[in-house]
Order: sequence, then structure tokens, then C-alpha cells
Amino acid sequence: MNRWLLPEDIADVLPAEARKVETLRRAILDLYQSYGYELVAPPILEFLDSLLTGTGSDLNLQTFKLVDQLSGRTLGLRADMTPQVARIDAHLLNREGVTRLCYAGSVAHARTPVGSSAREELQLGAEIYGCASWEADFEAVSLLLQTLSVAGLSKVYLDLSHAGVLAGILDGQALDKGDIEILYGLLQSKDRPRLAIWAKSLPVKSAQALMALTELNGPCAQVLASAKQSLPKHQLIDEALAHLEKLAAATAALSSDIELSIDLADLRGYQYHSGVMFAAYVDKLPQPIARGGRYDHVGQAFGRSRPATGFSMDLLTLANLAPVAKRRPAIVAPWIVDAGLASKIAELRNVGEVVIQAMAGDAIETAEYLCDRELVKQGSSWEVKKK
Repeated sequence: MNRWLLPEDIADVLPAEARKVETLRRAILDLYQSYGYELVAPPILEFLDSLLTGTGSDLNLQTFKLVDQLSGRTLGLRADMTPQVARIDAHLLNREGVTRLCYAGSVAHARTPVGSSAREELQLGAEIYGCASWEADFEAVSLLLQTLSVAGLSKVYLDLSHAGVLAGILDGQALDKGDIEILYGLLQSKDRPRLAIWAKSLPVKSAQALMALTELNGPCAQVLASAKQSLPKHQLIDEALAHLEKLAAATAALSSDIELSIDLADLRGYQYHSGVMFAAYVDKLPQPIARGGRYDHVGQAFGRSRPATGFSMDLLTLANLAPVAKRRPAIVAPWIVDAGLASKIAELRNVGEVVIQAMAGDAIETAEYLCDRELVKQGSSWEVKKK
């Protein structure tokens, strides 16, 4: 047995990449702090019923499960941190006003997600609780775009959708959870022939609206204009389209590097989201680099149904796409016991220099540092000299 082998789609993060991940994590969390977000760190294990509260069946399938030997109850190894953060907001903080929370922690998936090559991620996210207006969604989108900018990814393709459109189309229809799952899959794949067959049991206007959704994708202005003509008049639909129109206009004004589009059939996470949804794409990655949106009902099972919006992404994937960091300059020093040398090394490290001690004749093998200087004793003092 090869004891160094890891489970399928589980990988180590080696030094140079780990430093890039940690550098990004610090920079991004500092960015969030500048907006007033507070950092939380939920536990990696929770009781399963709490961990899956307010989520769809997809998260249940992705969650590792085990039995707690102390209580006998089933535990889950988290696959998503959002329900945990919602629990913290609803039950532990219990604030009345707007609360901004951010997080960065490991999540694990029982199955490798579609489009991914890893079952473990370092999930990074930011969420706003207690604000139901579209301005909160805009803050989430703009913060997401700044997050990608910190990683050196300026060209972003942002796809918008809204759960309210489908809710308006299906208003008054008695559909069970299984029917919704099938519909969600048909819309996601834009399978018009099977969707037409599935929708035969619905009123004609609802069926026609569902078919129209599969074609309502593309540039924002074009899609919104078509949607207003082809979708039925309904308060939920009208509000959703107005919300998207405001959000698209405000986001477009942020930068010319943002390419905006709307896809009203992109309803991934429909059972989870309650309003606007968005997905960010970047070059060289076929799947979204980040997803987000409004999920006002996640905290309901914890005793407080609060307006909520936010986003999350995998920091490991983000770091992999970020430009390669330059090797940091370092100073080589003798690995000997010398009071003057120790004092000089401490002085250099205190001002931010990297000092690596090595035995005489030993080669320094490192992927992170460029050893371009050395400490040399001149007379009674130690001086830094170029190698």
C-alpha cells in the first residue's frame, strides 16, 4: 500500500501555491474589512439537520455524513458554509439591523462537482443580512468584482438571473418537489422538446412562458425588452425584471471590462435562492469562478427569516488563475551560534526581510525565495552583501 496516496480528487497544496493562496486570502479579507464585513469561522462539522437547513437536495448529496459517537446523531462535514453563516446571524448574533459577515474555510464534497477536479475547496464568501433592497445585491456584485480584481482578473463575464421570474410563472400551480427538480433540469439544459411535453399539464400561458425562458438569454437590454413582451404580466415577474434592470445598469457603470448578460433559464440553486442570482466567469475557466444571489429564507429554520444576499467562490481555484507571484528576495546567513549574527538576523526580520540560515556548503532548495544576498562578517560586524 502506498501510504502517500490521497483519495481521488483530493490534493496537497505545495509551498509556492500555498503562499499565493494565503497572500490572496489576507488581501481579500482586508478588502472585506474595509467594507465593514466581520469575519466568522463556523465549525467544519455540524449536526446534519442544521447543516442542510434551507438548502436543496444537491447539497445533501454532496455532504459527507458520519455518526457522532457522543450523541449518536448524524453529523455532516460541510459542503457549503452559507447555511452555517445564516445560523450565526439568526441565532447567535441576533441583530436587528444590517449585518455584514465574511468567511474563508475548507469545505468537502462527497462527489466531485461538475466542472471541477477537486472535492476539497477553500470557500471564501461575503454575505449581507437584514437588507431587502437591490442596493445590497449591487454591493455583493461590486465586492465580488473587486475580489477578482485583487487576484489580477479584470476581464469578467457576469451572468444575471432572477428566481422571481419562475416563481411568477408558476404562481398558483401545485407542483411537488420532484416536479420542480425536473423542471429545473429541463430549463438548465434548455431541452425544449422535453420541456414542451412536461409543460402540457400547465395552463397555456404558463407553458408558453416556460418555453420563452429558454430563449431569454444574451445582452441585458435585449433580454429585458424581450422578457417584458413574451412573459405574462405578474407582480413577481415585473419586480424581478425591474430589479435586474437596475442591477445591470449600476454594474455596467463600474467598469468597461465587465461583460454583462442575462439568462433567465439559468436557475441553478433555484430552491435555495429567492431573488437575483449571478455567476461570474473568467477566461481559461469553463465553469463559474463565483456564484451568488439572494437567499432570504435560509435563516427561517433558525427562527429568523432575514433578507440575505452574498456570494462565494473557491479560493484555491482563484489562486490558480491569478498571475504567478514573483519569488521573494531572501538573505542567506550562516547557521552558527553567534550573538552578533543572531542580533543582525532579528533586526533584518523585524523590517520584513527573509533570512534563511544554512550550514556551510548546503544548497538551499526553495520554490518561494530567491536567495540573492548573504550575511558576511566584516571585522566585528555582520553585513548584507550581494551574492
